[in-house]
Amino acid sequence: MDSAPDFTRIVVCDTDTGAVLRQGYAPHPVDGDRPADVDPQAWLLSLGEAAGGGLLEGVQAIGVSAQQNAVVPLDAQGGTVRPAMVGGDKRAQVAAADLIDALGGREAWAQAVGCVPQAAQPVTKLRWLAKNEPDAALRTAILMQAHDWLVWQLLGRPVRRTTDRGGASGTGYWSAATGNYRSDLVELALGHQAMLPDVIGPAEAAGTTPEGLLISAGTGETMAAAFGLGIGLGDAVVSLGASGSVMAVHPEALVDSTGMITSLADATGMHLPVVTTLNAVRTLRGTAELLGQPDLESLSELAMKSTPGAHGLVLLPYLEGERTPSLPHTAGSLAGLRRESMKAEHLARAAFEGMLCGLADALDVLRGRGVEVRRIFLLGAAAELPAVQAAAPMLFGAQVVVPQPADYAAIGAARQAAWALGVSQGTLDPRNPPAWQGATGQVLEPGDELAVGQAVRQQFVSVREQTHPGAFRP
Repeated sequence: MDSAPDFTRIVVCDTDTGAVLRQGYAPHPVDGDRPADVDPQAWLLSLGEAAGGGLLEGVQAIGVSAQQNAVVPLDAQGGTVRPAMVGGDKRAQVAAADLIDALGGREAWAQAVGCVPQAAQPVTKLRWLAKNEPDAALRTAILMQAHDWLVWQLLGRPVRRTTDRGGASGTGYWSAATGNYRSDLVELALGHQAMLPDVIGPAEAAGTTPEGLLISAGTGETMAAAFGLGIGLGDAVVSLGASGSVMAVHPEALVDSTGMITSLADATGMHLPVVTTLNAVRTLRGTAELLGQPDLESLSELAMKSTPGAHGLVLLPYLEGERTPSLPHTAGSLAGLRRESMKAEHLARAAFEGMLCGLADALDVLRGRGVEVRRIFLLGAAAELPAVQAAAPMLFGAQVVVPQPADYAAIGAARQAAWALGVSQGTLDPRNPPAWQGATGQVLEPGDELAVGQAVRQQFVSVREQTHPGAFRP
Protein backbone atom coordinates (compact mmCIF):
# COMPACT_ATOMS: atom_id res chain seq x y z
CA MET A 1 0.00 0.00 0.00
CA ASP A 2 1.30 3.46 -0.88
CA SER A 3 -0.37 6.34 0.94
CA ALA A 4 0.82 9.27 -1.19
CA PRO A 5 0.01 12.95 -0.45
CA ASP A 6 -3.21 12.81 -2.54
CA PHE A 7 -4.27 9.17 -2.77
CA THR A 8 -3.83 5.55 -1.69
CA ARG A 9 -2.60 3.04 -4.26
CA ILE A 10 -2.64 -0.69 -3.56
CA VAL A 11 -0.89 -3.35 -5.63
CA VAL A 12 -1.21 -7.06 -4.95
CA CYS A 13 1.96 -8.83 -6.11
CA ASP A 14 3.01 -12.44 -6.53
CA THR A 15 5.33 -13.25 -3.62
CA ASP A 16 7.92 -15.07 -5.73
CA THR A 17 8.11 -12.97 -8.92
CA GLY A 18 6.72 -9.56 -7.96
CA ALA A 19 4.22 -9.67 -10.85
CA VAL A 20 1.34 -7.25 -10.19
CA LEU A 21 -1.87 -9.30 -9.97
CA ARG A 22 -4.45 -6.71 -8.92
CA GLN A 23 -4.51 -3.04 -8.01
CA GLY A 24 -6.77 -0.50 -6.35
CA TYR A 25 -6.85 3.27 -6.03
CA ALA A 26 -8.74 5.92 -4.06
CA PRO A 27 -8.14 9.66 -3.47
CA HIS A 28 -7.89 10.94 0.10
CA PRO A 29 -11.18 12.62 1.09
CA VAL A 30 -9.76 16.11 1.73
CA ASP A 31 -11.21 19.50 0.82
CA GLY A 32 -9.70 21.71 -1.88
CA ASP A 33 -6.07 21.74 -2.95
CA ARG A 34 -3.42 19.78 -1.06
CA PRO A 35 -3.70 21.12 2.52
CA ALA A 36 -0.85 21.54 5.04
CA ASP A 37 -2.93 19.89 7.80
CA VAL A 38 -4.73 16.56 7.25
CA ASP A 39 -6.80 14.41 9.61
CA PRO A 40 -4.98 11.05 9.36
CA GLN A 41 -8.38 9.31 9.33
CA ALA A 42 -8.55 10.45 5.68
CA TRP A 43 -5.65 8.09 4.92
CA LEU A 44 -7.54 5.18 6.51
CA LEU A 45 -10.74 6.03 4.61
CA SER A 46 -9.00 6.04 1.23
CA LEU A 47 -7.11 2.88 2.17
CA GLY A 48 -10.41 1.13 2.91
CA GLU A 49 -11.91 2.34 -0.36
CA ALA A 50 -8.86 1.31 -2.41
CA ALA A 51 -8.98 -2.16 -0.83
CA GLY A 52 -12.68 -2.66 -1.67
CA GLY A 53 -14.17 -5.35 -3.88
CA GLY A 54 -12.17 -8.21 -2.37
CA LEU A 55 -8.84 -6.79 -3.53
CA LEU A 56 -6.99 -8.27 -0.55
CA GLU A 57 -8.45 -11.77 -0.88
CA GLY A 58 -5.67 -14.34 -0.49
CA VAL A 59 -3.12 -11.73 0.63
CA GLN A 60 -0.75 -13.00 3.34
CA ALA A 61 1.37 -9.92 4.08
CA ILE A 62 1.08 -6.15 3.71
CA GLY A 63 3.78 -3.49 3.40
CA VAL A 64 3.00 0.19 3.84
CA SER A 65 4.75 3.04 2.05
CA ALA A 66 3.63 6.57 2.83
CA GLN A 67 4.41 10.20 2.14
CA GLN A 68 7.48 11.42 3.95
CA ASN A 69 7.73 14.44 6.24
CA ALA A 70 4.20 14.00 7.63
CA VAL A 71 4.26 14.13 11.43
CA VAL A 72 1.33 12.84 13.51
CA PRO A 73 1.38 14.27 17.06
CA LEU A 74 -0.47 12.02 19.52
CA ASP A 75 -1.44 12.41 23.17
CA ALA A 76 -0.56 9.87 25.88
CA GLN A 77 -3.65 7.78 24.98
CA GLY A 78 -2.76 7.67 21.26
CA GLY A 79 -5.36 10.21 20.13
CA THR A 80 -4.40 12.87 17.60
CA VAL A 81 -3.60 16.18 19.30
CA ARG A 82 -4.18 18.06 16.05
CA PRO A 83 -4.27 17.13 12.34
CA ALA A 84 -1.11 15.67 10.84
CA MET A 85 1.33 18.28 9.48
CA VAL A 86 2.23 17.22 5.95
CA GLY A 87 4.25 18.23 2.91
CA GLY A 88 6.71 21.05 2.29
CA ASP A 89 5.20 23.27 4.94
CA LYS A 90 6.28 26.85 4.17
CA ARG A 91 4.92 27.97 7.55
CA ALA A 92 7.95 26.28 9.10
CA GLN A 93 10.71 28.14 7.20
CA VAL A 94 11.44 30.45 10.14
CA ALA A 95 11.40 27.44 12.48
CA ALA A 96 14.06 25.75 10.31
CA ALA A 97 16.36 28.76 10.61
CA ASP A 98 15.71 28.88 14.39
CA LEU A 99 16.69 25.23 14.78
CA ILE A 100 19.86 25.59 12.71
CA ASP A 101 20.98 28.47 14.94
CA ALA A 102 19.90 26.75 18.17
CA LEU A 103 22.25 23.79 17.60
CA GLY A 104 25.15 25.91 16.37
CA GLY A 105 24.82 25.95 12.59
CA ARG A 106 24.50 23.71 9.54
CA GLU A 107 27.61 21.64 10.26
CA ALA A 108 26.40 20.77 13.77
CA TRP A 109 23.16 19.36 12.29
CA ALA A 110 24.98 17.49 9.52
CA GLN A 111 27.22 15.84 12.13
CA ALA A 112 24.29 15.07 14.46
CA VAL A 113 21.75 13.52 12.07
CA GLY A 114 23.16 13.74 8.54
CA CYS A 115 20.89 16.54 7.37
CA VAL A 116 20.24 20.24 7.89
CA PRO A 117 16.64 21.14 8.90
CA GLN A 118 14.33 22.10 6.04
CA ALA A 119 10.80 23.45 6.34
CA ALA A 120 9.29 20.07 5.38
CA GLN A 121 11.01 17.94 7.99
CA PRO A 122 9.23 16.62 11.09
CA VAL A 123 11.81 18.15 13.48
CA THR A 124 11.12 21.60 12.00
CA LYS A 125 7.35 21.12 12.19
CA LEU A 126 7.74 20.31 15.89
CA ARG A 127 9.54 23.62 16.40
CA TRP A 128 6.71 25.43 14.55
CA LEU A 129 4.15 23.63 16.75
CA ALA A 130 5.94 24.63 19.97
CA LYS A 131 6.07 28.30 18.87
CA ASN A 132 2.61 28.61 17.33
CA GLU A 133 0.39 26.05 19.08
CA PRO A 134 2.00 25.68 22.51
CA ASP A 135 -1.02 23.93 24.06
CA ALA A 136 -1.01 21.25 21.35
CA ALA A 137 2.77 20.92 21.72
CA LEU A 138 2.42 20.38 25.50
CA ARG A 139 -0.17 17.63 24.97
CA THR A 140 2.01 15.84 22.40
CA ALA A 141 3.38 12.71 24.08
CA ILE A 142 3.97 10.38 21.10
CA LEU A 143 5.37 11.16 17.65
CA MET A 144 4.67 9.12 14.55
CA GLN A 145 5.05 9.52 10.81
CA ALA A 146 2.43 8.58 8.23
CA HIS A 147 3.64 5.03 7.55
CA ASP A 148 4.24 4.35 11.27
CA TRP A 149 0.71 5.50 12.10
CA LEU A 150 -0.89 3.42 9.33
CA VAL A 151 1.01 0.27 10.36
CA TRP A 152 -0.04 0.89 13.97
CA GLN A 153 -3.70 1.24 12.93
CA LEU A 154 -3.62 -1.92 10.78
CA LEU A 155 -2.22 -3.85 13.74
CA GLY A 156 -5.03 -2.64 16.02
CA ARG A 157 -3.01 0.05 17.84
CA PRO A 158 -0.70 -2.25 19.88
CA VAL A 159 1.37 -1.00 22.82
CA ARG A 160 4.56 -1.29 20.76
CA ARG A 161 4.89 1.26 17.96
CA THR A 162 7.47 0.71 15.22
CA THR A 163 9.13 2.41 12.28
CA ASP A 164 11.97 1.57 9.91
CA ARG A 165 15.43 3.07 9.22
CA GLY A 166 14.28 4.72 5.99
CA GLY A 167 11.39 6.62 7.53
CA ALA A 168 13.34 7.48 10.69
CA SER A 169 16.24 8.92 8.67
CA GLY A 170 14.03 11.68 7.27
CA THR A 171 12.79 12.98 10.64
CA GLY A 172 15.75 15.18 11.58
CA TYR A 173 16.03 13.41 14.95
CA TRP A 174 17.46 10.00 13.96
CA SER A 175 20.95 9.48 12.56
CA ALA A 176 21.53 7.05 9.69
CA ALA A 177 25.24 7.06 10.58
CA THR A 178 24.79 5.88 14.18
CA GLY A 179 21.40 4.17 13.92
CA ASN A 180 20.17 6.07 16.98
CA TYR A 181 17.57 8.67 17.86
CA ARG A 182 18.69 12.08 19.05
CA SER A 183 15.96 12.66 21.60
CA ASP A 184 17.74 15.86 22.66
CA LEU A 185 16.81 17.29 19.25
CA VAL A 186 13.15 16.39 19.81
CA GLU A 187 13.36 18.33 23.07
CA LEU A 188 15.14 21.23 21.33
CA ALA A 189 12.30 21.41 18.78
CA LEU A 190 9.20 20.51 20.81
CA GLY A 191 10.26 21.80 24.22
CA HIS A 192 10.02 18.39 25.92
CA GLN A 193 10.62 14.69 25.28
CA ALA A 194 8.13 12.47 23.43
CA MET A 195 7.84 8.73 22.86
CA LEU A 196 9.30 7.57 19.53
CA PRO A 197 8.64 4.31 17.63
CA ASP A 198 11.11 1.42 17.82
CA VAL A 199 13.26 1.24 14.67
CA ILE A 200 13.08 -2.33 13.37
CA GLY A 201 15.19 -4.04 10.70
CA PRO A 202 14.35 -4.09 6.96
CA ALA A 203 13.19 -7.73 6.95
CA GLU A 204 11.45 -7.67 10.35
CA ALA A 205 7.69 -7.76 10.76
CA ALA A 206 5.94 -5.02 12.72
CA GLY A 207 3.36 -7.57 13.80
CA THR A 208 0.31 -9.55 12.73
CA THR A 209 -3.25 -8.27 12.37
CA PRO A 210 -6.10 -9.86 14.32
CA GLU A 211 -6.98 -11.66 11.02
CA GLY A 212 -3.46 -13.15 10.80
CA LEU A 213 -2.01 -10.88 8.11
CA LEU A 214 1.69 -10.14 8.56
CA ILE A 215 2.53 -6.41 8.44
CA SER A 216 6.12 -5.50 7.51
CA ALA A 217 8.11 -2.54 8.86
CA GLY A 218 6.84 -0.08 6.22
CA THR A 219 8.94 2.82 4.95
CA GLY A 220 8.87 6.26 3.35
CA GLU A 221 7.87 6.72 -0.30
CA THR A 222 11.39 7.54 -1.51
CA MET A 223 12.85 4.36 0.00
CA ALA A 224 9.91 2.24 -1.17
CA ALA A 225 10.24 3.56 -4.75
CA ALA A 226 13.98 2.81 -4.75
CA PHE A 227 13.23 -0.72 -3.51
CA GLY A 228 10.48 -1.18 -6.10
CA LEU A 229 12.77 0.00 -8.89
CA GLY A 230 15.32 -2.56 -7.75
CA ILE A 231 18.27 -0.16 -7.55
CA GLY A 232 21.53 -1.28 -5.98
CA LEU A 233 25.17 -0.26 -5.73
CA GLY A 234 26.23 1.67 -8.83
CA ASP A 235 22.70 2.97 -9.44
CA ALA A 236 21.38 6.49 -9.01
CA VAL A 237 17.88 7.91 -9.41
CA VAL A 238 17.33 11.39 -10.86
CA SER A 239 13.78 12.68 -10.23
CA LEU A 240 12.46 15.48 -12.41
CA GLY A 241 9.76 17.36 -10.56
CA ALA A 242 9.37 21.15 -10.31
CA SER A 243 12.55 20.76 -8.26
CA GLY A 244 14.97 17.89 -8.81
CA SER A 245 16.67 15.28 -6.69
CA VAL A 246 19.50 12.82 -7.14
CA MET A 247 19.91 9.80 -4.88
CA ALA A 248 22.12 6.74 -5.00
CA VAL A 249 22.67 3.55 -3.03
CA HIS A 250 25.82 3.61 -0.93
CA PRO A 251 27.18 1.22 1.72
CA GLU A 252 27.75 3.91 4.35
CA ALA A 253 26.16 7.13 5.60
CA LEU A 254 27.68 10.31 4.17
CA VAL A 255 28.11 13.23 6.56
CA ASP A 256 28.36 16.47 4.62
CA SER A 257 29.22 19.60 6.60
CA THR A 258 27.80 21.91 3.90
CA GLY A 259 24.38 20.27 4.17
CA MET A 260 24.18 19.63 0.41
CA ILE A 261 23.78 15.88 1.07
CA THR A 262 20.83 14.58 3.07
CA SER A 263 21.96 11.27 4.54
CA LEU A 264 18.96 8.94 4.38
CA ALA A 265 18.80 5.20 5.01
CA ASP A 266 17.20 2.88 2.44
CA ALA A 267 14.77 -0.01 2.91
CA THR A 268 17.44 -2.74 2.70
CA GLY A 269 20.04 -1.85 5.35
CA MET A 270 22.12 0.32 2.99
CA HIS A 271 22.19 4.12 2.70
CA LEU A 272 20.52 6.55 0.31
CA PRO A 273 22.33 9.90 0.15
CA VAL A 274 20.18 12.54 -1.58
CA VAL A 275 21.14 15.86 -3.17
CA THR A 276 18.35 18.27 -4.13
CA THR A 277 18.17 21.08 -6.68
CA LEU A 278 15.42 23.68 -6.41
CA ASN A 279 15.08 24.10 -10.17
CA ALA A 280 14.22 21.29 -12.55
CA VAL A 281 10.97 21.22 -14.56
CA ARG A 282 10.08 24.73 -13.34
CA THR A 283 12.99 25.86 -15.58
CA LEU A 284 11.32 24.24 -18.57
CA ARG A 285 7.88 25.62 -17.73
CA GLY A 286 9.25 29.15 -17.37
CA THR A 287 11.08 28.91 -20.69
CA ALA A 288 7.97 27.54 -22.43
CA GLU A 289 5.96 30.54 -21.18
CA LEU A 290 8.69 32.96 -22.26
CA LEU A 291 8.79 31.47 -25.77
CA GLY A 292 5.01 31.21 -26.10
CA GLN A 293 5.04 27.40 -26.24
CA PRO A 294 1.77 25.78 -25.12
CA ASP A 295 3.40 22.79 -23.35
CA LEU A 296 6.67 21.01 -22.61
CA GLU A 297 6.27 18.71 -25.61
CA SER A 298 6.32 21.77 -27.90
CA LEU A 299 9.36 23.16 -26.05
CA SER A 300 11.13 19.82 -26.51
CA GLU A 301 10.32 19.80 -30.23
CA LEU A 302 11.73 23.32 -30.54
CA ALA A 303 14.90 22.39 -28.61
CA MET A 304 15.54 19.46 -30.95
CA LYS A 305 15.95 21.97 -33.81
CA SER A 306 19.07 23.29 -32.04
CA THR A 307 22.33 21.41 -31.47
CA PRO A 308 24.31 20.41 -28.33
CA GLY A 309 25.69 23.53 -26.67
CA ALA A 310 22.77 25.67 -27.93
CA HIS A 311 25.10 27.82 -30.08
CA GLY A 312 26.94 28.98 -26.94
CA LEU A 313 23.83 29.91 -24.92
CA VAL A 314 24.08 28.87 -21.25
CA LEU A 315 21.14 29.13 -18.87
CA LEU A 316 21.98 28.96 -15.15
CA PRO A 317 18.57 27.72 -14.00
CA TYR A 318 18.56 29.23 -10.50
CA LEU A 319 15.05 30.69 -10.83
CA GLU A 320 14.05 30.06 -7.20
CA GLY A 321 17.53 30.55 -5.78
CA GLU A 322 19.36 27.23 -5.44
CA ARG A 323 20.41 24.63 -2.87
CA THR A 324 23.07 22.95 -5.04
CA PRO A 325 25.15 25.12 -5.11
CA SER A 326 23.98 27.02 -2.03
CA LEU A 327 22.73 30.28 -3.55
CA PRO A 328 19.42 30.88 -1.76
CA HIS A 329 18.98 34.49 -2.85
CA THR A 330 20.27 34.42 -6.43
CA ALA A 331 18.35 34.43 -9.72
CA GLY A 332 18.79 32.59 -12.99
CA SER A 333 21.02 34.05 -15.70
CA LEU A 334 21.52 33.67 -19.44
CA ALA A 335 25.02 33.93 -20.90
CA GLY A 336 26.54 33.65 -24.37
CA LEU A 337 24.12 35.88 -26.25
CA ARG A 338 25.31 36.55 -29.79
CA ARG A 339 23.32 37.55 -32.81
CA GLU A 340 23.43 34.00 -34.23
CA SER A 341 22.36 32.41 -30.91
CA MET A 342 19.30 34.65 -30.43
CA LYS A 343 16.80 32.13 -31.74
CA ALA A 344 13.96 30.44 -29.89
CA GLU A 345 15.28 26.92 -30.52
CA HIS A 346 18.66 27.74 -28.95
CA LEU A 347 17.05 29.15 -25.81
CA ALA A 348 14.81 26.07 -25.62
CA ARG A 349 17.88 23.82 -25.87
CA ALA A 350 19.73 25.91 -23.27
CA ALA A 351 16.81 25.40 -20.84
CA PHE A 352 17.02 21.61 -21.14
CA GLU A 353 20.81 21.64 -20.90
CA GLY A 354 20.78 24.07 -17.95
CA MET A 355 18.31 21.91 -16.02
CA LEU A 356 20.30 18.71 -16.70
CA CYS A 357 23.67 20.36 -15.97
CA GLY A 358 22.27 21.50 -12.62
CA LEU A 359 21.35 17.87 -11.87
CA ALA A 360 24.77 16.75 -13.14
CA ASP A 361 26.26 19.11 -10.52
CA ALA A 362 24.17 17.26 -7.90
CA LEU A 363 25.48 13.93 -9.23
CA ASP A 364 29.03 15.29 -8.95
CA VAL A 365 28.45 16.02 -5.25
CA LEU A 366 27.81 12.30 -4.72
CA ARG A 367 30.57 11.15 -7.05
CA GLY A 368 32.98 13.48 -5.25
CA ARG A 369 32.23 11.58 -2.03
CA GLY A 370 33.05 8.19 -3.55
CA VAL A 371 29.55 7.17 -4.64
CA GLU A 372 29.75 4.97 -7.73
CA VAL A 373 27.28 5.88 -10.50
CA ARG A 374 27.21 3.53 -13.50
CA ARG A 375 23.49 3.62 -14.29
CA ILE A 376 20.91 6.37 -13.78
CA PHE A 377 17.15 5.88 -13.52
CA LEU A 378 15.36 9.00 -14.78
CA LEU A 379 11.93 9.54 -13.21
CA GLY A 380 9.12 12.04 -13.78
CA ALA A 381 6.87 12.92 -16.71
CA ALA A 382 9.59 15.14 -18.23
CA ALA A 383 11.85 12.07 -18.56
CA GLU A 384 9.71 11.07 -21.57
CA LEU A 385 10.57 14.27 -23.50
CA PRO A 386 12.85 13.67 -26.53
CA ALA A 387 15.05 16.70 -25.63
CA VAL A 388 15.67 15.24 -22.15
CA GLN A 389 16.43 11.80 -23.53
CA ALA A 390 18.79 13.21 -26.17
CA ALA A 391 20.84 15.28 -23.71
CA ALA A 392 20.75 13.33 -20.41
CA PRO A 393 23.13 10.41 -21.18
CA MET A 394 25.90 12.64 -22.58
CA LEU A 395 25.59 15.25 -19.79
CA PHE A 396 25.39 12.67 -16.98
CA GLY A 397 28.14 10.54 -18.53
CA ALA A 398 26.37 7.27 -17.77
CA GLN A 399 23.75 4.85 -19.04
CA VAL A 400 20.27 6.29 -18.50
CA VAL A 401 17.17 4.13 -17.96
CA VAL A 402 13.70 5.66 -18.35
CA PRO A 403 11.53 3.10 -16.52
CA GLN A 404 8.07 2.19 -17.70
CA PRO A 405 5.44 4.01 -15.61
CA ALA A 406 4.44 1.91 -12.59
CA ASP A 407 3.54 2.35 -8.92
CA TYR A 408 7.11 1.76 -7.75
CA ALA A 409 6.50 2.90 -4.17
CA ALA A 410 3.59 0.46 -3.77
CA ILE A 411 5.63 -2.31 -5.47
CA GLY A 412 8.51 -1.57 -3.08
CA ALA A 413 6.16 -1.85 -0.10
CA ALA A 414 4.88 -5.19 -1.44
CA ARG A 415 8.47 -6.44 -1.92
CA GLN A 416 9.21 -5.53 1.70
CA ALA A 417 6.10 -7.47 2.79
CA ALA A 418 7.22 -10.51 0.76
CA TRP A 419 10.67 -10.29 2.39
CA ALA A 420 9.27 -10.18 5.94
CA LEU A 421 6.88 -13.04 5.10
CA GLY A 422 9.70 -15.17 3.66
CA VAL A 423 11.90 -14.55 6.70
CA SER A 424 9.05 -15.45 9.07
CA GLN A 425 8.49 -18.70 7.12
CA GLY A 426 12.20 -19.50 6.96
CA THR A 427 12.34 -19.36 3.14
CA LEU A 428 14.26 -16.06 2.81
CA ASP A 429 17.46 -14.71 4.36
CA PRO A 430 17.02 -11.47 6.37
CA ARG A 431 20.13 -10.12 4.58
CA ASN A 432 18.81 -10.71 1.03
CA PRO A 433 15.45 -9.40 -0.23
CA PRO A 434 13.34 -11.43 -2.69
CA ALA A 435 14.86 -11.31 -6.18
CA TRP A 436 12.00 -9.65 -8.02
CA GLN A 437 12.58 -8.36 -11.53
CA GLY A 438 13.52 -4.67 -11.29
CA ALA A 439 12.12 -1.90 -13.43
CA THR A 440 12.21 -2.33 -17.18
CA GLY A 441 12.34 0.61 -19.55
CA GLN A 442 14.11 2.44 -22.31
CA VAL A 443 17.92 2.25 -22.06
CA LEU A 444 19.90 5.22 -23.40
CA GLU A 445 23.70 5.14 -23.78
CA PRO A 446 25.99 8.19 -24.04
CA GLY A 447 27.95 6.44 -26.82
CA ASP A 448 29.82 8.71 -29.22
CA GLU A 449 28.15 11.79 -27.73
CA LEU A 450 30.13 11.54 -24.48
CA ALA A 451 32.86 13.98 -25.57
CA VAL A 452 30.21 16.44 -26.82
CA GLY A 453 28.41 16.19 -23.48
CA GLN A 454 31.63 16.90 -21.58
CA ALA A 455 32.16 20.03 -23.70
CA VAL A 456 28.61 21.24 -22.96
CA ARG A 457 29.15 20.57 -19.24
CA GLN A 458 32.42 22.51 -19.34
CA GLN A 459 30.65 25.43 -21.01
CA PHE A 460 28.05 25.40 -18.19
CA VAL A 461 30.70 25.08 -15.44
CA SER A 462 32.70 28.00 -16.87
CA VAL A 463 29.65 30.28 -16.83
CA ARG A 464 28.67 29.11 -13.32
CA GLU A 465 32.17 29.82 -11.99
CA GLN A 466 32.34 33.25 -13.67
CA THR A 467 28.92 34.21 -12.33
CA HIS A 468 29.18 32.64 -8.86
CA PRO A 469 32.88 32.07 -8.20
CA GLY A 470 33.57 29.37 -5.62
CA ALA A 471 29.90 28.75 -4.82
CA PHE A 472 30.02 25.11 -5.91
CA ARG A 473 32.43 22.90 -3.99
CA PRO A 474 31.53 19.25 -4.61
